[in-house]
Amino acid sequence: MRGEEAWVEVPGSQRQILRGARQTGPTNPGASSEVTLLLRRGARHGAPPSLEDWGHRPLRSRTYLTRQEFVAEYGAREEDFIAVRSFATTHGLRVVEENPAGRRVRLAGTIGDLAAAFGVELHRYEFPGGGYRGRTGAVRVPVALSGRVVGVFGLDDRPQAKTHFRRAKARSTSDPSYTPLQVANAYEYPSGADGTGQCIGLVELGGGFQPTDLSQYFQELGIPAPTVTAVSVDGAGNSPTGSPDGPDAEVELDIEVAGSLAPGARVVVYFAPNTDQGFLDAVSTAVHDATNRPTVVSVSWGGPEGTWTAQARAAFESVFVDAAALGVTVLAAAGDNGADDGGPAAGLSVDFPASSPAVIACGGTRLLLSGGAISQETVWNELASGEGATGGGVSEEFALPTFQAGEKVPNAPNGFVGRGVPDVAGDADPTTGYQVLVDGSSSVIGGTSAVAPLWAALIARINQLLGKPVGFVNPQLYAVGAGASFHEVVSGGNGGYNAGPGWNPCTGLGTPNGTALSTALGGA
Repeated sequence: MRGEEAWVEVPGSQRQILRGARQTGPTNPGASSEVTLLLRRGARHGAPPSLEDWGHRPLRSRTYLTRQEFVAEYGAREEDFIAVRSFATTHGLRVVEENPAGRRVRLAGTIGDLAAAFGVELHRYEFPGGGYRGRTGAVRVPVALSGRVVGVFGLDDRPQAKTHFRRAKARSTSDPSYTPLQVANAYEYPSGADGTGQCIGLVELGGGFQPTDLSQYFQELGIPAPTVTAVSVDGAGNSPTGSPDGPDAEVELDIEVAGSLAPGARVVVYFAPNTDQGFLDAVSTAVHDATNRPTVVSVSWGGPEGTWTAQARAAFESVFVDAAALGVTVLAAAGDNGADDGGPAAGLSVDFPASSPAVIACGGTRLLLSGGAISQETVWNELASGEGATGGGVSEEFALPTFQAGEKVPNAPNGFVGRGVPDVAGDADPTTGYQVLVDGSSSVIGGTSAVAPLWAALIARINQLLGKPVGFVNPQLYAVGAGASFHEVVSGGNGGYNAGPGWNPCTGLGTPNGTALSTALGGA
């Protein structure tokens, strides 16, 4: 790195060693790798509407940008691409992709050249169950890129997120299980809609699906199979492991829940590596996909807020603002480890990206039915048996959004007036889980992973009925309130917070009365 004074730190890029890991040696400087640079937004006529702006726009009168219009108005600037190309040439790197809509540039080179180009030292680290190439401290760029490059991802390839599905360790013969159709009927999903005209994007960071599984599953349910397409991001693809206990369970759970409840919608699965680079690139690819044009994006992976760099949280948030301008609704699972989110440090924590105010955060319940109707619904909490509990609590990174100002959101553990998680809920307890088919095996699976696609299908149906996407709909959900449009869940807790009337940090506003919610949003 030449001329120390000519380099600047990328804000928020500081990294620490993964808790429990130890440095075991250097990386191979001659090995090849890639990084993603996130560029500043190109605002030709000002910044895009903020989330606050969208919150004040009635659904019925909203207009959204097409993806082509978005690129023309807010895509990356050509002058910034030129600056990055020059930087790459100087440091022996190759430009392998430029994405104006997502404001992303992918650079390839050797580990040694990449480390030198960004002023970092890269080492190998090992932790129980795996290893990674990592760094500590901040990433640096030349002053010529300062302000142009707002994030650098991929130098550190530690696993960033976890799946949010759960199996019951020992199911009793008295434990019920349900098809997604039974859950949707209990939640009174609106009839006369099947998601036709919509596209649901699913973000997956590992595993894959077997087409034969999907054909058999939907045939046994007696419904038409949706069109399912796989999209490769950063070299990852539909790669089933063959193990129904691994990430395949996440992938097929997501597809089978969303697909069975919105069979008329197209389902597009975006596969990416499980790193902050892969995760960001997958979400950005889904939001800006001008070919498939998702109207709903469901994310069932995440991790404790504190395990993310500030640049990563800011990068995701900027993509979610893009989604609002495009009329895309983003949903994220709230986590399966209760109020501490299974975080590396003691204390309460929420899961990201669910903690972003720009997404619908999805918590979990234990659902009991009688005659197809809800007989009892409580907070999902099986912590005593080691089978998880719904995530939920208060963010220490994102401020309390206006749409939650009227709710009784407690302060975060550090005293911060933060965003409350989750917004909504659905059946997630694995002892009252979903009947699915994974790698040829019939399974019962729960977790908040099931709730995100459950709600994604509901949003797809509502979009179809309204004749337009609801997009960023959080303010409207809170304006509707935890009344007739939701089944309030007032009993139980998640190991740090308790449920109660109105919004609560376990199940949010509650589980849906889909028909009533659709009607209410139609007049919102």
